[in-house]
Amino acid sequence: MRNNKILSLIGLATKAGKTVSGEFSTEKSVKTGKGFLVVVAEDASENTKKKFRNMCEYYEVPVYFLSDKEGLGKAMGKEFRASLAIQDANFAAAVVKELEKEQA
Repeated sequence: MRNNKILSLIGLATKAGKTVSGEFSTEKSVKTGKGFLVVVAEDASENTKKKFRNMCEYYEVPVYFLSDKEGLGKAMGKEFRASLAIQDANFAAAVVKELEKEQA
């Protein structure tokens, strides 16, 4: 399971101050053009998933469903997190690369 590598990349991006989390901050990041990648927990509500899927499609930001709320929170050194946005192109590209390896 390569999830660990992805979560550790998210952790690094967080330490570098390149992520925002929580529904409001993630949404703001996408709408202001700062978010390069959105990650939503697989156990987030259907409503939350649909909201981010539609919003990211509209703003042409890649969105992935990964891990669970606890896993995303731990990766960021926080409590449960249902959504986060990566605000750095290089970190986003590295995470996407790992995610695509996993799906291949």
